[in-house]
Amino acid sequence: MKKVLVLGGSRYFGRDVVERLRDRGLDVTVLNRGSTPAPSGVTHLIADRDDEGGLKAALGSRSFDVVLDQVCYTPVQASIARRVIRADRYVMTSTIEVYDQIRTETPMAETLVSPATADLGLPWHAEDFLEAHYGEGKRQAEAVFAAGDTAFASVRVAHVLGGEDFTGRLRHYVERLDAGDAVEIHAQPRPSTFIHAREIADFLAWTVFADFTGPVNAGSHGELSVVDIARAISVEPRFRTVERDASPFSFDRYAVLDTSRATALGFSFSTTTDWLNEAVEDARKA
Repeated sequence: MKKVLVLGGSRYFGRDVVERLRDRGLDVTVLNRGSTPAPSGVTHLIADRDDEGGLKAALGSRSFDVVLDQVCYTPVQASIARRVIRADRYVMTSTIEVYDQIRTETPMAETLVSPATADLGLPWHAEDFLEAHYGEGKRQAEAVFAAGDTAFASVRVAHVLGGEDFTGRLRHYVERLDAGDAVEIHAQPRPSTFIHAREIADFLAWTVFADFTGPVNAGSHGELSVVDIARAISVEPRFRTVERDASPFSFDRYAVLDTSRATALGFSFSTTTDWLNEAVEDARKA
């Protein structure tokens, strides 16, 4: 029986991934800080991954066939995990934000970002710094793992919608537009790639059974702009143009993922029109 360690996995699509792996008959261990109980039928270890000694004590002599790391945000966290966790394969949940410095008019392939260095001396433990450097933190975390001896893959996840979304980003639009208020957008908002929470859970579970290495983009077909999202919510949405501090899914650059690698590896993505209205209704119920 394949042994899998999931770091995080206590909420949103992370919990769904754990349940999918459990239901496929894998020996699943979840490690998190204990603020939320793990799903039934899995081993639950409690530790703060930033505490190297505590992480080592919680894991003991355990080793795993695959690690799925849902909550690695910095190269410091990646370095600790590399030193402490014993596994044959390591999969990190990364983000579309690793491409935040790219300016292009074509879908972004994985080869556009190949991080080679990491700076462990930056103030990664400072919340404000980490929030302002989210994409860079993920890029450098990928670099740390890629430099190791363990087979490594990173999943660069599109913007996630639907399900029990705790971020409130889609709910922001639903609440404002349903009330007849305007939402703030760029003068020329550009499209990006999105994925339903259910589908990214399916994809991450699929990666546990795969053996590819390197980065892979994950997102549904059918790019969306903030205008497309607003029109799925309201027949006549109202907008207010701003130069800065636009609403969450208003982008001033083309930010669409090329998902052809994932397709070639054997995963079939849905199209955003298949689930966008469902995601809107989920946000209304939240």
